[in-house]
Amino acid sequence: MRTLGLAALALFSFAACGTPEPSAPAADQPVLVRGNGPEPDSLDPQRARTVESGSVLRDLYEGLTAIGPGGDPIPAAAGSWTVSEDGLRYVFTLRSTARWSNGEPVVAADFAAALRRLVDPATASQYAQVVDVIRNAGEVIAGERSPGELAVRALDAQTLQIELAHPAPYLPALLSHWSTFPLNRASLMRHGSGFTKPGNHVSNGAFALARWVQGSHLDLTRNPHYWNDARTRLGGVRWISFADNATEYKRYRAQELHITATVPAPQFEQIRQQHAGELRLGPQLGTYFYAFNLRREPFASQVGLRRALSLVIDRQRLVESVTRVGELPAYGWVPPGTQGYQGQQFDYAALPMTERIEQARALYAAAGYSVAQPLRFELLYNTGDAHSRIAVAVAAMWKEALGLDVSLRAVEFKVLQQEVDSGDVDVFRLAWIGDYNDPYTFAQYFKSDFGINTPRYRSAAYDTALERAAEASDPAVRAAELAIAERQLLADHPVMPLYFYISRHLVSRRVEGWYDNVMNVTYSKDLALRR
Repeated sequence: MRTLGLAALALFSFAACGTPEPSAPAADQPVLVRGNGPEPDSLDPQRARTVESGSVLRDLYEGLTAIGPGGDPIPAAAGSWTVSEDGLRYVFTLRSTARWSNGEPVVAADFAAALRRLVDPATASQYAQVVDVIRNAGEVIAGERSPGELAVRALDAQTLQIELAHPAPYLPALLSHWSTFPLNRASLMRHGSGFTKPGNHVSNGAFALARWVQGSHLDLTRNPHYWNDARTRLGGVRWISFADNATEYKRYRAQELHITATVPAPQFEQIRQQHAGELRLGPQLGTYFYAFNLRREPFASQVGLRRALSLVIDRQRLVESVTRVGELPAYGWVPPGTQGYQGQQFDYAALPMTERIEQARALYAAAGYSVAQPLRFELLYNTGDAHSRIAVAVAAMWKEALGLDVSLRAVEFKVLQQEVDSGDVDVFRLAWIGDYNDPYTFAQYFKSDFGINTPRYRSAAYDTALERAAEASDPAVRAAELAIAERQLLADHPVMPLYFYISRHLVSRRVEGWYDNVMNVTYSKDLALRR
C-alpha cells in the first residue's frame, strides 16, 4: 500500500499578519488529513453555526469540558467542577497550566467574557439561546439586561461560577459545545472581527490556525503551549472541504486523506467490501429533514397541506432504496438513543402507505389543489449526490401520490444558509445534529426565540411545554413534558423528518486511537499516525 505523501503538508506556509505565528510542523511530526464536508461558515466560536465549523473549532479550542470517547462530558480546560445541592450553582476550577497559543494563561474571565459575548445582542449569535438556562440569559438576549448581568462570574483567575435559572444536569455536556469556548479578549480588542484570521488567531486547544485557503482547506499546527501537549502525537491537521462526498471518497482512495467525514451511499457496498477494515459505522444523534418556510404561503397557514406532503413520503423505502447505509426512517424528531428519553412519532407512523396516501389526497384537495390545479413550489438543497438522489426520490413520491409540481434546485451550502435565513425559499433540506446528549438539544431547535429555528415555527403550546420541562426537577416529569412538546411539534408539521443519521467514516489503517460515539466527535489530539 502506497504511503500517503504528506511531506509537503509539513511545510505549511504562513503570511505575516502582525502576531507571532505557529511554527510549521517538524519533519518528524506527521500531519493528519481529514475530510470535513462543506466549508466552515466561521471560526468565531460565538458566531459559527455548522457542524463543519465545530469540527475545526474543537481542534483549535478547548471548552470547560470536552466530549469523552464514550460521548459523555469529561474535564477539559476545567480540571474539575462542583454543583450545589439545589443544582443551581456550578463552580468550575480551571487548570493552572492552561495556556493560549501565544503562551498567556487561560483564566476564568476568558470564559466569562465568551459567555457574555454569546448572549450579547450585538454579537447576533444564532446559538445565543443555547445557554438560556444561565440566569438572566433570556433578558440579556432580549436586550432587557446588559451582558454584564449574565450570571457568570470569575471568582479568581482559575475559578468560574455559573448560576442557573433552573436545574440543568446537562450543563457540563452543554459546555463542551463550541459556542461556549473561551475568548482571547486582547486579540478580539486588537483585531475586531479579524481575530479569526491566520496570524491574528489565538486559541487554547491542542492546535493553532496556520492557514485557511477559502474553498479548499485549513491547516492547523501543533500548539506547544497547550496544557496537555505532551500527549499530542501529531504535528498538525489539515481539514479539507468537499462539496460532495463522492469527491471525498475519490481523494481517500487516492490516499490523499486519512479520514473521511462520511461515505457516499452509491458506493457503500463496494466500500464495505473493499475497505472492510477501514469502514467505521455507529449510531449518531442527528436528524435529516425537509422544512417548510412558515414565513410565507402556501405553507404558513395550512397545516393540512404540510401534513399531506409528509404523509406520502415512504421513509422506509427511502432508507432501503436511496440512502442504503443503515439509517433509520424518521417518524419523529428526536433520534433513538437520546439519553433519558423515548422519542415520539407521527400519529400515522404505523399506517400502511395506501391509507396515508388516501388521507393526504383528501387534505390536498381541502387545501384547494388537484391534478388539474397542482401545488407548485421549489425544493432547495445543498449540492451533493446523496442530497440530489433523496430530493429526486421524494419529489417522485409527491408527484405520484398528489400530482404536485415541484422544481428542484441544488446550491452551495453557504447559499442555502443565506436563502433560508432571508426567507427566500419554499421547502428546504437541512439536518440537526445534537449539540449534547440530551433531548433538550433537539427540543430547543423549535423554541420560538431560538436563533436557529430555521422554519420559524411559533407555538405557544410548544414553548409552554418546554418551560414546564425546564422547571421540572423530576427526570420523569421532565421527559414527559418534552414528549408533550414533541407531539405538538409533530402535529403542527413545520418539518418533515426523513431519517436518523448513523456516523460513517473511512479511517486509514495508519490512524491510531480512533473511537466512535453518538456525538460523532473524535478529537484530532487523541489520534496518531503510524509510519
